Amino acid sequence: MPEVFRKEGFVAGFYSNEGSEPVHVHIRKAGGEAKFWLHPLELAESIGMKVKDLARAEELVQEHAVLIERKWNECFGSRS
Repeated sequence: MPEVFRKEGFVAGFYSNEGSEPVHVHIRKAGGEAKFWLHPLELAESIGMKVKDLARAEELVQEHAVLIERKWNECFGSRS
């Protein structure tokens, strides 16, 4: 899982077999995980993540959207 960033106990990254999907990121914390689409920014799915952590994870995705997209393009290539 290529890592994009770590902050406040959250770890953001991609699964290497998901390059055919639209740009997204997985956020893990405390045994839970959430997947967020970037365009538009929205929660795709969540397993075992607390509501408070989900809200913070979404904020972190928004704050790091440019970095996430740059890392995605480095890993999977640009979609433009």
